[in-house]
Amino acid sequence: MNIINLDYISSNPLLPEVAGAMIEAIKKNYGNPSSPHRLGDQATAALEGARESVARLINTASPGEVIFTSSGSESINHALKGVAWAKADKGRHIVTSNVEHNAVLKSLRRLTHLGYQVTSVPVDEYGRVNPEDVARAITSETTLVSIMHGNNEIGTIQPIKEIAEITKEKKVIFHTDAVASVGAVSIDVQDLGVDLLSFSANQFYGPSGVGGLYIRRGTGLWSLIDGGAQENNKRAGTENLIGVIGAGVAADLALRDMERRIRHSKILKEKLLQGLNERIEDISINGHPEFSLPNLVSVSIKYIEGESIVLMLDEEGVYVSTRSACASGSLRASHVLVSIGVDFADAQGTLILSFGQETSEADIDRFLEVLAKVTATLRNMSPLYRQAKRA
Repeated sequence: MNIINLDYISSNPLLPEVAGAMIEAIKKNYGNPSSPHRLGDQATAALEGARESVARLINTASPGEVIFTSSGSESINHALKGVAWAKADKGRHIVTSNVEHNAVLKSLRRLTHLGYQVTSVPVDEYGRVNPEDVARAITSETTLVSIMHGNNEIGTIQPIKEIAEITKEKKVIFHTDAVASVGAVSIDVQDLGVDLLSFSANQFYGPSGVGGLYIRRGTGLWSLIDGGAQENNKRAGTENLIGVIGAGVAADLALRDMERRIRHSKILKEKLLQGLNERIEDISINGHPEFSLPNLVSVSIKYIEGESIVLMLDEEGVYVSTRSACASGSLRASHVLVSIGVDFADAQGTLILSFGQETSEADIDRFLEVLAKVTATLRNMSPLYRQAKRA
């Protein structure tokens, strides 16, 4: 059976060059980068080489502004809690939006239990934040604003640069969760003007288990993990060197191939959107039609459940998702879809379709063919569909 993976947003597959570099690193038996001998020096050189590669991908002013973490979620936790703790004397108010990833929402919920206050600004029907709402939400007690770059469920890209101008004027630290964006679109932290930016290597064909946090020089935040002096005294614990080496190679490839990847994704996305609208009735496309990730489509299919679609597609060798992998298992409707006005029933029938450089136009054709068949089968069993058609 020909497998079609349209669930890249959960994790990109490792590129052969990345896997090769990691295998070679395992064979080389690097030491600990913190060790004061030649084996440690070799490990340090490999670690710093990877840091320089990632720094080039997001265009930092200095490689030292990047620290490696175990995941995008740890990076986000570090940014939010680290700033909140470091700036507690100044104020305990944080501004975010209604469509953030659970790593942001649950970190902030934890902080509210410690006496912090959170203001969450709304989004429009496309999932976009109005920068003026962020400006109005900032008070004299605000120490941090966290607004994601590209949404991992509907793909909408936020006006990060405009928000950064506001936070800079008001002297508030600005963090953006760019886990879904780094590798999918060009990211330039200096042009965006953010103070903190979270990313994960498995979103640009690197290994899972490696994330990172960009920290603009001079941005004050506490460590999330205490212990040794690794990562410029900002994140204790021996680095996942093999994974970091893979992340560095993936970053080099992402930077080299960025234009080609974006061009390929846009062709697939246009074909997918056209095919969905032509072959399946009663659907709605979620997310902004212009400001959106090129490698992701969110579609709500009325009258049937997304989980049933996923299972039937799986039987045909087609892999998609219904929501963020970090929210799988929850029976609640997606907070992102609810925030943009999708009703509960349609939210339950929503698929996230994400793809990459290995995805072909033939894959999209076959997916559309199988999805049309699955949709027809499920709707024939759906009392909601029959009721709607009788009305």
